[in-house]
Amino acid sequence: MTNARTEALWRAAAELFPGGVNSPVRSFRAVGGRGVIIVRGKRGHVWDADGRELVDFIGAFGPLILGHGNERVVAAVRDAAENGLAFGALTELEIELGRRIKEATGLERLRFVNSGTEATMTAVRLARAATGRPVVVKFDGCYHGHSDGLLARAGSGVSTYGLSGSAGVPEQVASLTAVLPYNDPEALERWFAEHAEETAAVIVEPVAGNMGLVPPTEEFLRALRELPRRHGALLIADEVITGFRLRYGLSGLLPEADLVCLGKVIGGGLPIGAVGGGADLMEQLAPTGPVYQAGTLSGNPIVMAAGIATLDALADGRAYRRAEELARHLENGLVTAVRRGGIAASVVRVGSMVTLFFRSDPPRNYAEAKECDAEAFARFHQGMLERGVLLPPSQFETWFVSSAHTEADIDQTVLAAHELLRSEGVVA
Repeated sequence: MTNARTEALWRAAAELFPGGVNSPVRSFRAVGGRGVIIVRGKRGHVWDADGRELVDFIGAFGPLILGHGNERVVAAVRDAAENGLAFGALTELEIELGRRIKEATGLERLRFVNSGTEATMTAVRLARAATGRPVVVKFDGCYHGHSDGLLARAGSGVSTYGLSGSAGVPEQVASLTAVLPYNDPEALERWFAEHAEETAAVIVEPVAGNMGLVPPTEEFLRALRELPRRHGALLIADEVITGFRLRYGLSGLLPEADLVCLGKVIGGGLPIGAVGGGADLMEQLAPTGPVYQAGTLSGNPIVMAAGIATLDALADGRAYRRAEELARHLENGLVTAVRRGGIAASVVRVGSMVTLFFRSDPPRNYAEAKECDAEAFARFHQGMLERGVLLPPSQFETWFVSSAHTEADIDQTVLAAHELLRSEGVVA
C-alpha cells in the first residue's frame, strides 16, 4: 500500500517519536500495516503523502463536523493570527466563544483548557474538593483522557476499585477510581449502597464513543440521573465527543449533570477543552476559590476564533441535518452490505456517528465490545483503504460523518463495503 515517500517519512518519524507517532492510534497497529501520512484535507477528503485521495471518516476523531478546510473557519483563524498568536491575558474572543456556549448549553460558568484530558482532570479535582470525598466512579470502556486517575481498568468482579491501566500509574492513584460496567444500573446501585460516603463523583460519556459507539439504555440514564445526587455525589458528563456534535449544545441525555466537559467541536479542529457547571460550583476554581487550575495557552485567541466560526456555522441546524442525513444513508448501506454478505456484524448510529461492529448484536458494554472479531475488522479496514476510504484504525473507534461529505462519498463507501463483505477474506 505504501510508496517511497510514505516509507521515507515513516523512517524519519521513527527516529523522532516513540513508535513514530504522537498519539498511539495513529500507528495503525490495531489494524496492521502502516499508518497513513496526511498532507492536506478538504471537505470530506484527505490526501496522503503519496498523493492518494481518501474519503475520510476519522475527521480528527470528532471535531470536524464541517469537514476539512471550512472557508469560514479558515478565514477566522487567519484574521485572528494577524492580530497575535497568544497573549497570556484575557481576550474578547474568549468572552465571545464563552457566551455562545453558555447560551447553547445553560452552563452558568466555564473554564477553557487545552484538551479533553485537561477538562476531565479539572472536573474530577473540582468534584473531590466540593464533596470532600476521594473516589471517582467511571465505566469500563469509557475514555476520559490520559490523566493518571482516569487510566484505570476494571479488576475482577462487577464493581471494583480500579487497577492501573498504564505503566507509570501507581496503584495508589488508580485505586481512587472505581470501574463499573457501562449500561449496568444495578452495578451502580450496588456501588452506592456500599461506598456512598467515599464517592465524590460519577463520570460518564452520555453516549460511549471509545469502545465503538454504544448508546445508553434508558434505565442506565435514569440511574445516572438519580443515584449520585441521592447519595451526595456529583455527576460529570463527559461530552467531549457528543457536545455540539449531536445537536447545537449538549446531547440532552444528562441534563442533571453537575459538571460538563466539552472539547473537539467547540474548537473547530484546534486544541481545546472546557469544563462548565453551576456558578456556585465553578467559582470554587482559582482565583475565586481554592481549587487550582491554570494553563499558559488556555483560551488561545486562534482557537477561540476557530470555535466561534464553527459554532456560528452550526447555529441554524442545517449542518446537523445534512450530516445526519448522510450518516443515515451510510448506516442503511452498511446494514444491507452486512445482510447480503451473511456475516456476523452489526451497525450502530447515533446522529452523525457510526460504528460497524464485527459482532452479530450491537454491544451494550465494553465486555461485549471486546467480543468483536478485531482481526476481521483489521482486514476490512485494509480493504477499505485500498478502495479509497479511510476509517478510524480500530474496531473500538467511532466513524464521524461531516456535513461536507457528499452522497458520492457515501456511495463509494457503501460499494466498497459490499465488495469486501461479499469476499471470503474479510471474515475467516
